[in-house]
Amino acid sequence: MVRVNIRYFAVLRERRGLSEEQIETSAATIGECVNQLVVEHRLGLPVSLIRVAIGTDFADESTPVQEGMQLLLIPPVAGG
Repeated sequence: MVRVNIRYFAVLRERRGLSEEQIETSAATIGECVNQLVVEHRLGLPVSLIRVAIGTDFADESTPVQEGMQLLLIPPVAGG
């Protein structure tokens, strides 16, 4: 198990009811971690639509999860 910091944005923040949290996960990859969060907290979006950033860079779902990592979960946004 590793500790990971999660920051939620926009509709994900609204659905989760908080903007950030620290979790313990046994997920091996970022994709598995996001899937775990979507299922556990009923976030209501397909994992494929959620972008994940580490710092200022978008991350691939196959990126290994590491202790202390900060993941930013960004839902799709519409402009206009």
